Amino acid sequence: MDYLKTVVPSQLLAERGSNLVVINPGSANIRIGLAQHDAPVSVPHCIARRTSQVPKKNVQDQLLNSQVTTAQHMERERAYDIIASLLKIRFLDEEATNNQYPQKMGRVDAFPPQSNNKKETVIPWTNVFEKSTSSSSEEGNSLKSGEFSIEKEGNANEETNLTEPKYREHIFGEEALRISPAEPYCLRRPIRRGHFNISLHYPMQQVIEDMHAIWDWVLTEILRIPRNQRHTYSAVLVVPETFDNREIKELLSIVLRDLCFTTAVIHQEGLAAVFGNGLSTACVVNIGAQSTSVMCIEDGVTLPTTQITLRYGGEDISRCLLWTQRHHQTWPPIRTDGLTKPIDLLMLNRLKESHCHIREGEVEAVAIVHSYEEGAPPGSHKTRLTALNVPPMGLFYPMLLVPDVYPPPPRSWFSDSEDMLEETWDFPRRPDMSDGYLAGGASGFYPMWENYPIFQSKPKKQDTIGLADAIAKSILSAGRIDLQRKLFCSMQLIGGTALTEGLISAIEERVLHAIPSHEAIDTVEVLQSRTNPASVTWKGGAVLGILDFTRDAWIHREDWIKNGIHIGSGRKYKDSYFLQAQTMCFTNS
Repeated sequence: MDYLKTVVPSQLLAERGSNLVVINPGSANIRIGLAQHDAPVSVPHCIARRTSQVPKKNVQDQLLNSQVTTAQHMERERAYDIIASLLKIRFLDEEATNNQYPQKMGRVDAFPPQSNNKKETVIPWTNVFEKSTSSSSEEGNSLKSGEFSIEKEGNANEETNLTEPKYREHIFGEEALRISPAEPYCLRRPIRRGHFNISLHYPMQQVIEDMHAIWDWVLTEILRIPRNQRHTYSAVLVVPETFDNREIKELLSIVLRDLCFTTAVIHQEGLAAVFGNGLSTACVVNIGAQSTSVMCIEDGVTLPTTQITLRYGGEDISRCLLWTQRHHQTWPPIRTDGLTKPIDLLMLNRLKESHCHIREGEVEAVAIVHSYEEGAPPGSHKTRLTALNVPPMGLFYPMLLVPDVYPPPPRSWFSDSEDMLEETWDFPRRPDMSDGYLAGGASGFYPMWENYPIFQSKPKKQDTIGLADAIAKSILSAGRIDLQRKLFCSMQLIGGTALTEGLISAIEERVLHAIPSHEAIDTVEVLQSRTNPASVTWKGGAVLGILDFTRDAWIHREDWIKNGIHIGSGRKYKDSYFLQAQTMCFTNS
């Protein structure tokens, strides 16, 4: 304690953060970095592997997607009209009858936009061929803006001294999203809607291998931490609240067994966000790319009964933006598909971040829309987008987003009795068993971290209610009226979508209206984030890792590989529930 009172924060970060890697995986992005750094490296959480499959799928899990049904389309239109009334803009049917002047748009390839906005520049196709030895020192792996792969033009005879180009076996991050559909690659996303993306089309082993490959690439190529040096590093895993127990265990195996970290510990995103912003009590609203979670924290302790998970996020807003523009006939006549063409979703996300915000009245903007057609260079189209304040309002009226077109993966795989965040069940062990195994039928013994006696897992809430109702429901389930009042005045928005202009005031207004009239609460407030909302969970993981001096909850590589979780012993996995009170003592001293 005396050391903590005298040490300078920068010295503490340098001493304890230099060999501590914080990993925060998500459905769309993964954030990794050394705890001593101010911000993490953030890359799309995906990998594209070369394939010879016929017919080829652009995306591994695209068969899970579905079309909008007639009933869903009618619900979407009703939701639009409700939002239009609130925002004081025209209804859908009024748009159809009063639009006397058709929307003007045109192709602008001949006049490239002189815009300084990076989000409006054309996204280049990825060069899928390995770099030649002569260009191995070059850093870029993609073609310049507006260029197209010359390897497809059949001019190989012009340079007979060059060997035939060789395809890269796998491509990571944003480069994987920018691969042309004409190339022999299939994109894989290991996490979908906040869970491992396991299905008949994407087996568990492939999911685990892809996640390991992505993380290993970031560590080696970006952070410059090769495999033979990782035995000197420890890892902090900051996981979404949506993860189930077996998913957490598989992540530990990736980090300790495959990536060769010496020790590791797990923290939940909600708690990490609170510490990342220097708070102790808050209602954390985490708006991710594909799911949203609400969780309340009191004095550095999570309240599990307040957790609510919603099946929509920022990518649903991007797809809604496309639907809105097509309905109003402002979208160019191009084949844009955010579900099966990853580069289209990348463009839609950038348009959403640049132009969508929440305020009353008509919101329009002139924008450059890009077309990415198979076998052709990217094209640019200038158009006037309209109703740009409608898509983000889908957070409060999820029928507008129709999240069911991108459903979560099937849940039949997830069956695990042990709650990683609470005290472990004490199961009996046969005297002739080793510590690493449980008895199991005629086949003998099972590794204990893979098979347990079957108990019903604690269910995770997957509500389809709007965000304001979810926040009010979560806080009101906290119990005491004094705590409820404190939480309603301590809401914290995290995730990239939290940066949407006008979202904070919209949440405050709608949460206040969502509180039942008989509740003695009349004030709500969203606290200003002290850290970038997109990376505050990573920052909080760094803080928790640095301040955890005793490391009682950390798991050692040898112990995990040999025994997994030692059921019924004191050396079990402990998460935030066991660390947070201890860490609060450090931060308050």
